[in-house]
Amino acid sequence: MKREDRRLYTYIIGGKYRGKKIELPSKRVTRSSKNRLRESVFNTLQFEIVDRNFVEMFGGSGSVGLEAVSRGAKKAWFIERNRDSFRTLRANCEAIDPYRCDIREGDAFEILPQILGELKKGAQKTYLYIDPPFSIREGEGDIYEKIIKTIADIDPEQIISIIVEHMTKEPMPRKIGPFEKVKEKKFGKSSLSYYRA
Repeated sequence: MKREDRRLYTYIIGGKYRGKKIELPSKRVTRSSKNRLRESVFNTLQFEIVDRNFVEMFGGSGSVGLEAVSRGAKKAWFIERNRDSFRTLRANCEAIDPYRCDIREGDAFEILPQILGELKKGAQKTYLYIDPPFSIREGEGDIYEKIIKTIADIDPEQIISIIVEHMTKEPMPRKIGPFEKVKEKKFGKSSLSYYRA
């Protein structure tokens, strides 16, 4: 079997680019958001996303941010530190809509404040999607503590909504700094928690 035949793919679920193929990085380094979670997110957001900004904090394949772009988001930012995943992410963005994608390579906790700073200069609000590596992965034991601290430090004036995809057995708090959980949906091992200021 050729190496290319072993590649994994998912697809844009709805909007302008519905059916477009998204290549997935290796499962060893990233975990793609399942289609039913993505569908649930955009069923919740629906037309709210049109002409809005969207930041995907742990980019991976970019499947969530690219879904936002397909459904009318003005622009999507992606942050990914793994080099192989970053190459896949860049190729996906270039194949689907390079003009509305801004991809950054590096540590999500360092780069997110930079992106929010840029948006603040233009007085622009954004949706923020956070899908961190599962805490059971080696070296990621404190990932949820870091996520909670990051959310608590965000200026609420910059945020429309924060959506956290997390392990169901690692529930997110009801309140984080100025943000309050307004909705939670469980999908087996994964859950989605929605926060608004």
